[in-house]
Amino acid sequence: MQRRFAIYDVFSDKTMAGNQLGVVYDCDGLETEQMQAIARELNFSETVFLMPPEDANHSARMRIFVPNNELPFAGHPTVGGAIAMAREKGLEAVGQGIIVLEENVGPVRCAVRFDDTSAYAEFDLPILAEPISGPENKEAIAAAISLDPQEIGFENHVISNYSGGLPYTLVPVRDLAALGEAKPNLSIWNEGFGFHDHNSAYVYCRETGDHNNHFRARMFAPDAGIPEDPATGSAVASLAGALIKYDDLRDGLHTVRIEQGVEMGRPSLITLEMDIRDGKFVGGRIGGHAAEFARGTIEV
Repeated sequence: MQRRFAIYDVFSDKTMAGNQLGVVYDCDGLETEQMQAIARELNFSETVFLMPPEDANHSARMRIFVPNNELPFAGHPTVGGAIAMAREKGLEAVGQGIIVLEENVGPVRCAVRFDDTSAYAEFDLPILAEPISGPENKEAIAAAISLDPQEIGFENHVISNYSGGLPYTLVPVRDLAALGEAKPNLSIWNEGFGFHDHNSAYVYCRETGDHNNHFRARMFAPDAGIPEDPATGSAVASLAGALIKYDDLRDGLHTVRIEQGVEMGRPSLITLEMDIRDGKFVGGRIGGHAAEFARGTIEV
């Protein structure tokens, strides 16, 4: 049968930038193997599948696939999926609304707003970043991303491992030049980042191309079939833990803007909000724009 699909460019307010997302509608009855095959065929970093919710108070059930497997949660699929579902619900006509997506990590609440030229979604972090065990060998990690160990770290930021729904090894580098030189060395990737299910690296620096932004980052996940990702909301969810630790954030609301995808020619902008109370991370949100690039049907 025919099923509708769309392509969104996420974490960008214009098409042919940001991170591509496949959105497949009307997926009730599709088997897991069929979803995986479609994700592999589209070959974007992620493809989402929308179907009726299990809880009638929610907007949709949404499953997320990378080319090689299914994910419990991811950031740019949540932003793009929320905007796509908001359009399905007719919220574009009223300009804003709340969408709740049932992801494998649990229900994710998203606020969506539309204006004349763009759409923006912001979701509550379903899991607040916590430190996890993971690779920290500076020499091995530097070699795995083709850098010199002296290029790893800035200020008091060192290699750390956090999970805000998905685990990441967070690798600070000294400047934009080092960030630009980074690339996965596939022959020794697992020597630097291990053999666990999500051995992905989020490499970041304080230097940016736009003075309005706070960090520039790149994400490499070769074992997931993603040599490099233009925008990675789940990694930013994990980065929140490192920023709270190393930047000694005080009580209050902190807003951080991360640029990503520049080196790929797909510039992206991710906004992270962190609520700190009594020295503790008590809540956060990730937001960004998304633009619909194409729509059509597929035969499945």
